[in-house]
Amino acid sequence: MSKKFYVTTPIYYASGKAHIGHVYSTVAADITARYKRMLGYDVMFTTGMDEHGQKAENSAKKESKSPQNYVDFVSEDFKKMWTKLNIKYDKFIRTTDKNHKEIVRKIFDKLYEKNLIYKGKYKGWYCTPCEAFFTEKQIKENNNLCPDCGREVKWTEEEAYFFKLSEFGDKLLEYYKNNPEFLQPDGRLSEMIKFVESGLEDLCVTRTSFNWGIPVSFDSKHVIYVWLDALTNYITSQGYLSANSQDFEKYWPADVHFVGKEIVRFHAVIWPAILMALDLPLPKKIFGHGWILFGDGSKMSKSKGNVIDPEILCERYGVDAVRYFLMREFSFGEDGLFTNEALINRINFDLANDLGNLVSRTISMIDKYFNNTLIDNQRFVNSDKELLDLVENTIKNYEINMDNFKFSMALSDVWLIVSKCNKYIDLNMPWDLYKNPENHDRLACVLYNLCEAMRIVSVLISPFMPETAVKIQEQLNISSEICTWDKIKNWGELPKNTTVNKSVILFPRIDVQKELEELENIISNNNNGNNLIKIDEFFKTELIVGEILECEKVKKSKKLLKLLVHDGTKNRTVVSGISNYYTPEDLINKKIILVSNLEPVKLCGIESQGMILASQDINNNVKVIFVDNSVPAGSKIS
Repeated sequence: MSKKFYVTTPIYYASGKAHIGHVYSTVAADITARYKRMLGYDVMFTTGMDEHGQKAENSAKKESKSPQNYVDFVSEDFKKMWTKLNIKYDKFIRTTDKNHKEIVRKIFDKLYEKNLIYKGKYKGWYCTPCEAFFTEKQIKENNNLCPDCGREVKWTEEEAYFFKLSEFGDKLLEYYKNNPEFLQPDGRLSEMIKFVESGLEDLCVTRTSFNWGIPVSFDSKHVIYVWLDALTNYITSQGYLSANSQDFEKYWPADVHFVGKEIVRFHAVIWPAILMALDLPLPKKIFGHGWILFGDGSKMSKSKGNVIDPEILCERYGVDAVRYFLMREFSFGEDGLFTNEALINRINFDLANDLGNLVSRTISMIDKYFNNTLIDNQRFVNSDKELLDLVENTIKNYEINMDNFKFSMALSDVWLIVSKCNKYIDLNMPWDLYKNPENHDRLACVLYNLCEAMRIVSVLISPFMPETAVKIQEQLNISSEICTWDKIKNWGELPKNTTVNKSVILFPRIDVQKELEELENIISNNNNGNNLIKIDEFFKTELIVGEILECEKVKKSKKLLKLLVHDGTKNRTVVSGISNYYTPEDLINKKIILVSNLEPVKLCGIESQGMILASQDINNNVKVIFVDNSVPAGSKIS
């Protein structure tokens, strides 16, 4: 029976395009899955989308879509990104899938029957973007803002069902004590121990303030909240509590959950408690990786203008270059600083200069000196033994580092071989050996050793850079049969008299200064509103002519005016910040352009049901755009 390995990413929240943080976690999981498959494991790799909740419902409203249509679009967008990044997952879970919803209801019922869920009333602070509740203490410690994202929280009171999380504190502490490797990297576990020791509160697991979710089977006004919905994907995807439970029986418990450090608490406290309540084994390991920070040391944020679309990076530099950079530049367990310059330098030095140049010059020398064919001859010297020993030790260290998710160290070890090969060329000087026919046997040995080392390198980099690995093997003209994990442990598997193929450039060098300028322009255009939109996106905005019937100043504000606008069918209230430029008398009976399909917002306690169009010059002077009075209210602007 083959060995089993189950690796997961979190299921990402359906709230927009995949960003570099999503890519980081998913590429790591894909690399781990590829590595384990290479070792002969039967691998299950899952990822997916968390599609329910208030935030998804609100996002759908903003785009004038139904929640289901909205999450369908986001999920397809993520799938396209994973295809572009060469992510080979086994299952893509969506919490709107029929089988997932059915199993979640069964899990809820099971916990309720075990008297671990009860009805009560929730009172507390809630962060909509994080879909998370927080205690008074947590909020006060973070200046009355969300402890996770730093945004505004709202006081919430509603009827809810609660999971008795407080009953699992001692069990969790005992498990941590007996399984110190459960949460990695080092330091994460001590944080969770302190958190649990401070006292666990029962967990709100249903909501009644919105209905985009899985209804409770016996109380339909309640929808099941994220903890029992999203977290349980790791077992619902494998058929737990279903007629098709073979995968669950085969792969559970998971070998590793890769998660960002901001959701470690959910996965290392709440998720284990749910599993304990269901009498199920816990995952073998939770690995909470660090954040990718940007030049100013902050997290990625569109409002700060430091976001670059991973799709753009893939298009400019190639998928393998992006995958390599993310895993080589940052220590997976720690925060890492992303800069455009670091990315370009890795491509130029590691990929173009070191690896690309090694492959190119070796293949070119075989072409020049031996008419593209490796000669069957060996004359080993001390420098050959040094190369062989380094390769042997690197394979051992690589395996240790990969098994401990030290991806950067694993790649660093591989590049020791690449560096050694380049020095090996300089030491043996093939161009001098070729000048004397008596040294041609030695020249053949040098070139063979270089090709054999490259064969092994191609296998070691294949989980990280699968396309590049294949390109190297194609240039060496070797079959996949000698590019397996077992075969790279045997030096000399490369057939003698192999005819290599023409050399091709793997990674072109980049003009650093020119490329940095172009990247800055791309980021600026994407994040500062200068980006182009498609025609169908423009048509989502509904512009109509409105007539201002009444207007008055808002007492609580120096800038706002309250307008009563007739839109052709009804009257609506619109609040506009133009009090410094117009008096109420200036606007009454005027025709204006109204954005009529904006989600209502409250300004100074007044619900504004639209927005009027105005211009603003370089001196910040505001002019409302008026329409000729002969145009009827309600006319569409097109």
